[in-house]
Parts: sequence; C-alpha cells; structure tokens
Amino acid sequence: MIGYMICAAVWRDRKTYRRASLRDMAEAKVAEAATLVIVDTGPLVAYFNRRDQYHAWAVKCWSALFDPVVTCEAVISEAGFLLRDDGLEPGKLWHALERGVVRVDFDFGSQQADLLRLLRKYNDQPISVADACLVRMAELKARSTVFTTDEDFRFYRRHGRGVIPLIAPFAG
Repeated sequence: MIGYMICAAVWRDRKTYRRASLRDMAEAKVAEAATLVIVDTGPLVAYFNRRDQYHAWAVKCWSALFDPVVTCEAVISEAGFLLRDDGLEPGKLWHALERGVVRVDFDFGSQQADLLRLLRKYNDQPISVADACLVRMAELKARSTVFTTDEDFRFYRRHGRGVIPLIAPFAG
C-alpha cells in the first residue's frame, strides 16, 4: 500500500490552500492510505542538498512517507543534473533508485501523444517535459498526489479540469 501524510499545506482549490493541522495530517494518512505519491525534481534535490531552501521541509515530508514514490526519467535526469550543478555527487539519488525508495514508473514512448498534448496546452507557461510527464502520471493514476516545490503545479490540471492534489511547501 502506498501512502503519505501532508506536509505544510493542504491544497483546497485553484486559488486557496491552508496550513495543515496535525488532525488534517492524521486524517489524510488514513483516508489516503492507497494514494500513489509522484515525486518531482524539487523534493529530490532538496532532500539530498542541505543547502537547498526546502531541505528541512523535504526531510520532514520524506520521513512521513511509508512506501516508495514514483517518478519519470526526466525528473531523475533533472535531479542528477541539479545535484551535480550544486557541486554534489548524485550517488545518494542513484542509491535511492537501487533500493526502490524511488521508482521510475513511466513510459514516455507509450504516452508520447498525451505528453505532446500537455506540452502544447501549457505552451504559454513554463512547463517542462518532466512536468508534463508528472501531470500525465497523475492522469493515469486517479488516486495520486504530486510531491513538488514547483508552484506551476497549482495551475496544471489533470484531464483538463481536475485539480492535481499536491504535497507542497506553499503557504497561504
């Protein structure tokens, strides 16, 4: 079973969110016990980089996860590049992949048409291939949430209109 606890903020709708109380986190843990957590580049880099502005938040959130998270190759590529760019070895990221803490669970080739649809839809916004892959993963898994530091996910939609549930450090 894959689950999570919400850290820092509970996404409410397109414009608002509020701080999560301990009760909210406990209820979320029980209610969303079968929710798949899809991880973005930001939390991966923040977890492994003590100098990252979101490091403490990422460590706290990762400690609340009790099953593997999933992602796509584009996120792994970005995270490895950004860690190296910050002067860090990405070996701990590779180790997380080897141990199955982070799993790559997306096939770009079989999802290409839908990815191109998303990239065209959000052409006026700074969407990356990694972001499009994560939105598509959220579309494919109804009971999923995206673990991100990227505020653009507040505007991305699954299946055109559906808000994507987020684990994010955004404060209201």
